[in-house]
Amino acid sequence: MAARVRDHATYEDLLNAPENMIAELVDGELYTWPQPRGGHIRAASRLGAILGPAYDFGEGGPGGWHILDEPELHFALNERVLIPDLAGWRIERMPDVPSDHRFTITPDWVCEILSPATARFDRLTKMQIYAKYGVGHVWIIDLDQRYLEAKRLENGRWTDVAIHAGNETARIEPFDAIAIDLTRIWGREPEE
Repeated sequence: MAARVRDHATYEDLLNAPENMIAELVDGELYTWPQPRGGHIRAASRLGAILGPAYDFGEGGPGGWHILDEPELHFALNERVLIPDLAGWRIERMPDVPSDHRFTITPDWVCEILSPATARFDRLTKMQIYAKYGVGHVWIIDLDQRYLEAKRLENGRWTDVAIHAGNETARIEPFDAIAIDLTRIWGREPEE
């Protein structure tokens, strides 16, 4: 479970969190937890490798996006700081990737890969902030249950677009111009 480690925290406290921890800041509360497990990292890397060519480079897909791993999102500069597993911006909204490590333009899409330490925080706290600041789409991936849940923001509320599971190949908005073989995200088959 995510641990709230400090009330009345500042961005400086986030910067001073131990290097082996992920740290996020929400309205003066600093949350930290261990780095993700290997399967989590591999799934995020694989998803980026699937989306990147088609959407970031325009190879076999429409292009027009910046797809990035673990960007430091500042929804309220130095006050609401979240780090999703992946995020994407349409180039017309963010023509250039900032030279600073802080991303102040709200992404058009984020992906959270659930882990035992972060699932509750991802589903409750982060989803509320993503909605408040207008993130257009969120994907939630559960590696243990092998499903991808896609949501779209409509009138400030999350609408379920689809849930894809197991060995499906699916077209999932906002990246529905390509088919995604979900087994490429999950990795190897679960042990019986």
